[in-house]
Amino acid sequence: MRRAVKPPVTVTDPPADLLVDRDVEVPTRDGTLLRINVFRPQDSAARPVVLSIHPYGKDNLPTRRRKKWTFSPQYRMLRQPRPVSFSAYTSWEAPDPAWWSAQGFVVVNADARGCGHSDGTGNLLSLQEAQDTYDLVQWLAEQPYSDGRIVMLGVSYLAISQYAVAALQPPALRAICPWEGFTDAYRDLTFPGGIRENGFTKLWSRNVSRATRQSYALGPMQDAHPLRDGFWRSLVPDLSAIKVPMLVCGSFSDNNLHSRGSIRAFTHGGSDYARLYTHRGGKWETFYSGAALAEQLKFFRGVLDGVAQHRSVRLEVREDRDTVVAVREESEWPLARTRWRPMYVAGAGVLSPDPATRAGSITFETHSRAATFSWTCTEDVELTGPMAARLWVQLDGCDDANLFVGVEKWRDGRHVEFEGSYGYGRDRVTTGWQRVSLRALDPELSQPFEPVPTCDRRRPATPGEVTAVDVALGPSATLFRAGEQLRLVVAGRWLAPRNPLYGQFPAAYADSPRGLVTLRWGPRYDAHLLVPQIPE
Repeated sequence: MRRAVKPPVTVTDPPADLLVDRDVEVPTRDGTLLRINVFRPQDSAARPVVLSIHPYGKDNLPTRRRKKWTFSPQYRMLRQPRPVSFSAYTSWEAPDPAWWSAQGFVVVNADARGCGHSDGTGNLLSLQEAQDTYDLVQWLAEQPYSDGRIVMLGVSYLAISQYAVAALQPPALRAICPWEGFTDAYRDLTFPGGIRENGFTKLWSRNVSRATRQSYALGPMQDAHPLRDGFWRSLVPDLSAIKVPMLVCGSFSDNNLHSRGSIRAFTHGGSDYARLYTHRGGKWETFYSGAALAEQLKFFRGVLDGVAQHRSVRLEVREDRDTVVAVREESEWPLARTRWRPMYVAGAGVLSPDPATRAGSITFETHSRAATFSWTCTEDVELTGPMAARLWVQLDGCDDANLFVGVEKWRDGRHVEFEGSYGYGRDRVTTGWQRVSLRALDPELSQPFEPVPTCDRRRPATPGEVTAVDVALGPSATLFRAGEQLRLVVAGRWLAPRNPLYGQFPAAYADSPRGLVTLRWGPRYDAHLLVPQIPE
């Protein structure tokens, strides 16, 4: 509450020597005009351009009231674990023009079609948006203040828009830096594991619809398209077509929204020069931090100076929310030396490295209670990578259920907290979702450590029948000390403890039908959690 009243955000005065060209008109291929703000030094030298484009309004900037600066209310609504600082020229989740211009760049902030001061009616996340950005990139390359080299930078939607245009390969685009952005709206946001997300999607969709002109909103599209059909597939960029160098930020904190899509961009992108920057801190305090700015600048300068191409990972490993135990360089994700280790459900409340020798089961209601299984570490263990759970499920009183699966860390009988999505400070190690009726996997995309459901056809469960359900859990990097517990939690409802004032705002997921879920294990049912152990 203290941080909501007085969030740790500092707004600095804009530099007096920076020229700002406002509402510059840029024509697109169909004649629609986009409008942009250009921030540039006063001299006439041509420079590389840092571009961001989004629906949030390029002119929604901090304003001064009396002796204080006001800023986006989202900094009050969502927890900020560390201080955030930027200049008064900085719009929501965009690069700071004051900082980047001082590093020798021109900064351009653009209103997407149908948003802010741009003309037309927009189509969120669509090919049309990507084509508009393509036209903008090529137009900027021809301007006198530009040296013809365009790079892109920004958070969330400002990251998502980068994947889409990079897949179209505009000649002037030299590099992208998508800082936490999903790549598949259905799988990452609106229906993770086929379960409808009713919180952030509804809130974000409503706010964008009120502030912009759009041909559709994601909220109503959830009603019209509950399966991953042609509409949702049309919003997915062809990651393999991205050839420009990219620095992708993959946050382990943002499992509800961007984590999986960010990692997917790195692993499935077609670029020979790609770097993955992982962390488990707050979204905005990390993006505007000195360390991240230095990483972004080094990347862009390296690309523009023609450094040798390579793939790399900046890996951050934590043992709890506030303790970083390692930051090291790796060359791939998942790590090639990973030992994929099944931890079997071996009895009531028990996880074990050895398969169960006797059959067993546990039953809980879809709307209450949960099943938990624990394993105590006998030595220090680093678990870095995605995880996957195979559950053997029997439903009674219903033919479908939403399963929520979490991996927690416990120390001395207490839950160990981690930073989570939307600034939630009591998150677990990782979480997964899966709707039982949408359990069928895509054989081409799925791997043992990363099951990918097709979500294109419902297969209701037969009451009383035992069926296998594979659940993908998001990426993480965590050190478990000897004597600490790894706990697997399975429920038919969202797992998070509720803040007494606002729950886990704004996350919310559809309720399961009422009924009973029975989890089974034993020689016939190899129920297990697949964990990514990293050898010393």
